[in-house]
Amino acid sequence: MSPKLKNPLTRMNVRQQLILLFLVLVSPVFILNWYANTKAEGILKEHVTSAYEELNKQNHFLINRDIDTVSRIMTTIIQNPITQSMIKTDREETDFERVVKYGEMNTMLGSNSVGLFGGEAVYYFLFVYDPDNNYQFAPAIPDIDKQNNNSSVFFYSDLMKTPWIEDALKAKGKGVLALIDNFGPKANQETLAYLRAVNSITNGKSVVGVLVATKMDKKIEESFSTVSLPEGGQIYLTDWSNRVLASTDNTMGQVLKLPQGMDTDSSMEETTNTITDDAIYVVHTKYAINQKLVYTIPIKSLLQQQSALKQVIQTISIVYSLFAIVVMMYFWRSLMSPLRKLAMFARSHEPGKPLARAPQRERNDEVGVLIYSVHNMANRINDMIHNQYDMEIRQKESQLRLLYQQINPHLLYNTLESIYWKSSLEGNTGSAEMIKELSKLMRISLSRGRELITIEEELEHATAYTSLQQKRYEYGFAIRWEVSDEVTGNLIPKITLQPLIENAIIHGVMNMGDDGEIIVRVRPDGGNVCITVEDNGYKEVDYAAINGVLRDDPSESSSGYGIKNVNKRIQLHFGNHYGLRYEAREPEGTRVVVLIPKRTIADHNDEQ
Repeated sequence: MSPKLKNPLTRMNVRQQLILLFLVLVSPVFILNWYANTKAEGILKEHVTSAYEELNKQNHFLINRDIDTVSRIMTTIIQNPITQSMIKTDREETDFERVVKYGEMNTMLGSNSVGLFGGEAVYYFLFVYDPDNNYQFAPAIPDIDKQNNNSSVFFYSDLMKTPWIEDALKAKGKGVLALIDNFGPKANQETLAYLRAVNSITNGKSVVGVLVATKMDKKIEESFSTVSLPEGGQIYLTDWSNRVLASTDNTMGQVLKLPQGMDTDSSMEETTNTITDDAIYVVHTKYAINQKLVYTIPIKSLLQQQSALKQVIQTISIVYSLFAIVVMMYFWRSLMSPLRKLAMFARSHEPGKPLARAPQRERNDEVGVLIYSVHNMANRINDMIHNQYDMEIRQKESQLRLLYQQINPHLLYNTLESIYWKSSLEGNTGSAEMIKELSKLMRISLSRGRELITIEEELEHATAYTSLQQKRYEYGFAIRWEVSDEVTGNLIPKITLQPLIENAIIHGVMNMGDDGEIIVRVRPDGGNVCITVEDNGYKEVDYAAINGVLRDDPSESSSGYGIKNVNKRIQLHFGNHYGLRYEAREPEGTRVVVLIPKRTIADHNDEQ
């Protein structure tokens, strides 16, 4: 048989165990500090890359949304009758008509300029196909800065087609981003333009010309300004051949050199990244429009952030070690002394021996609770014995009282029954009937101590009460019972209907004579039973206040104990989903709705 292994910690005293615990707690901090410093750079790069991948994707979406906005404006311009009137027709036009059309077109294009930051704007130019040179009076040289002239409409012939005009015509109405470097009087103005061919909307074949939106590079740079990159980071929007269309470092028109392996021929929209020794490259491609959005993030900027992170981790490690020393010294003083006293008490205490004095609660932590509990255990055991003895006596007394309660009502029933027969024999039939109804009322009210009775018994109780009220006060109101036999066997707290009918009599039909009417309806409602008590009283009733009383609303009056008691008893037996609700009755009067679940005697016995 192999010897039993012993826990080596049991050979140490508590002081040595606490020192070992301190070393175990502090050592991982320094190990994690070393590990964090070695891994922080890689983790930081991965997290930054993941974050900027999502940011790049969203930024590219916003850029294309801005381009779509310009495209929608162009669509409006293209569909405008003024634009369509610029198409060459077979009808001979006068110079005056051409001047008017030119002026209207020029005004419309100028009114659609979209303002940008720094006083810039997206300007719209229309290059109209004019093979016969009918608009000789129009300026021939466009100016994207709109400084030298205010013309926005120009004309070209087959001999004057530029490559970007041909690209726009080949796109057949689709938008094209193109770099144009031959604008201006000296053909030295460079801009990123959005081009769309303008065709006739009647036949779709006749060409009006090309609509050009300039300064798109400024609009895209406006979107770039919303992105915050680390120091030295740059953003580039390029075409499929990596030619820069817009950037944050004014390199428009140049070819961006990407790390090897980042050029893709994939026809899918995707986001890729590459980490080099100098920078992180994040590229989002849109093959459908042949665009790439490139983020370049210098590694040097990230390492500066990492250095600050290292200092923070080291500071936290030192502060944690000092804090751990202070905490261990505090717990050494606050725990060891009371634990020694508790150990001495545990050795000296004998079960059943009363304590010399009651323990005092000097501290609220677990040690204080333990000390208080141990010192108080013997007294609690003795108290439990006495309490158990007292409970047994009270239980016997309660059983005796219950027996007396069952005997006394039985005697009362027999006495009332004797009076009923004596009155009947003497010819006092009215008094006899009232005594009979009273006997029935008291019998059902007591119900041999039961709290729940059947709806049939409750209706019998309510009928007896109503009959007594009519005979006692000679009320002339009528009462109608509409009861479904399907639910009469379900249980209901006893004396539920009587307070509701009493309210209907006193507050509803008391002074109405033969015009007063009370209707009691009992019907199934899905898995519940719905009971309503209605009267046709004419008094104005504040239903919100009554329902507030039922909800124990402190702002409402404290009256209404009867219905409040009924509502509480229903909720105690069946839950807060059930109870009373008061509402108006059409055309006049008041209706109280009682909702209880379907529950038979068998169901009630199963639950118990």
